Amino acid sequence: MTASERQSIIDLIKREVIPAIGCTEPIAVSLCVAKATELLGSLPEKIEVYLSANVLKNAMGVGIPGTGMIGLPIAIALGAIAGKSDYQLEVLRDITPDNVENGKQLIDEKRIRISLKDNIEEKLYIEVICHHGPQQSVAIIAGGHTNFVYLEQNGIKLLNITQKCAKDCKEEELELSMQKVYDFALNAPINDIEFILETARLNKAAAEESFHNNYGHSLGKTLRGKYEKQIMGDSIFSHILSYTSGACDARMAGAMVPVMSNSGSGNQGISATLPVVIFAEENEKTEEELIRALTLSHLTVIYIKQSLGRLSALCGCVVAATGSSCGITYLMGGNYSQISYAVKNMIANLTGMICDGAKPSCALKVSTGVSTAVLSAIMAMENRFVTSVEGIIDEDVDQSIRNLTRIGSQGMNETDRLVLEIMTHK
Repeated sequence: MTASERQSIIDLIKREVIPAIGCTEPIAVSLCVAKATELLGSLPEKIEVYLSANVLKNAMGVGIPGTGMIGLPIAIALGAIAGKSDYQLEVLRDITPDNVENGKQLIDEKRIRISLKDNIEEKLYIEVICHHGPQQSVAIIAGGHTNFVYLEQNGIKLLNITQKCAKDCKEEELELSMQKVYDFALNAPINDIEFILETARLNKAAAEESFHNNYGHSLGKTLRGKYEKQIMGDSIFSHILSYTSGACDARMAGAMVPVMSNSGSGNQGISATLPVVIFAEENEKTEEELIRALTLSHLTVIYIKQSLGRLSALCGCVVAATGSSCGITYLMGGNYSQISYAVKNMIANLTGMICDGAKPSCALKVSTGVSTAVLSAIMAMENRFVTSVEGIIDEDVDQSIRNLTRIGSQGMNETDRLVLEIMTHK
C-alpha cells in the first residue's frame, strides 16, 4: 500500500467517524435549518421542510437532546433558534432551557411545516426553506448527513452541486476490499491511527451515563442489574451487551452526550466500538491491539456502507456489528481468513433485519447484532463458517458483502415503503 493510498484511507476514516449529539437524522435536519437560518439573517417567520422517506422514518420516534421531547418539530425549531452549522452533527450542543421554551412556542404558532419530498431517488434528502417577510433562504442536504448540495439566499444561488454526494462521499473514489481493510488496520503506523481511541472514550462515557439514569427502555441498565448475574452471568459477553445497548439507550432517548458516529449513524459508531473496547479491556489487550481492532472494525463498516448507502431498509446494526465481529476476531488472535469467516457468519445470520426508524427500541436490535458478533467470532476462531453452498454466502468475502448490500439497497425497497406506510398510518 502506497503512502498516498494509506493517507486517503486515514482521511476517509476521519470524515466518516465523527462526534454527534442525538440521532443523526433529526440532527441533520437541525443542521440544515441552522444553515438556512444563518443565510436568512434572522429568525424565520415560517419554515418549510421537505424530507425523503428514509429521513422521515428515522426522525419520527427519537428524543432530541436537551429537550425531553421527541421528533422533528422541536429539532427544527431549535435548529432555527440556537443551532450553529459550524458544529456539524453537534449543531444543538449550545441549547438552553429558554431555547427549548421558545422552540415550543414556535411549534404552537404553527410556523413549521414538514412534508414528504416526492419523486426523488436519494434516500437521504433534506430541503429547508426559511421565510421572513420578503426574505427567503434555501438549504439542501443530500447524500450525506452534513453534505450541503444547494444554498440560496433571496434568489441568488450560493452553492449548487448537481452530482450525487459530491463532497461527503469521496470514499466512492477509494476502492476498498476486505483484504485492503485488513492490511491497513494491521500495518498502518500506529501514530497515524491512534486518533481512533477517541471513539472508545466517547462511546464508553455514553454507556456509563446510561447506567446512572433511566433512558429509553433502560436495556443496558437492566442487563447490569440482577439479570446479569442470575441469568446471563457476570461475563465479558454480558458486559458487551450492557455497554453497547446502554449507549444506544442514552442516545435514542436524547441524552445530551456526544457519541462517535460511523457513516452518519451514532448507533453504528456505538456498535462498531464498544464490543471491541470491552473485549480488549477485559482481556488485558495492549493499547496498540485496541487501536488496530477499532480501526479494523470502523473501516469494515465504512467499506460495507459504500455499497449499501447511507440509509436503507436494512438495520445498520447488521453492518456495524459485522465490523465489531472482525475486531473481536482479531483480538482473539484471528488471521485474515478467520476474520473473513466472521464476516460470512454475520451476513448469513442477520441479513434481512429491517430498519423501522430510529427509536429507543434500537437498543434491542443493537444487542442482537453484537451478540451475533461474538458468536460469529467464536465460530470463526474454530474455523467454522457458513459456506458458499448456503444461501447468499459466496466463496469470496467481498462478493458476500455485495450480496448483503444488494439486498439492503435494492431488494428491500418495497419493505422500506411498507414500513413507512405502517408507521405513518398508526
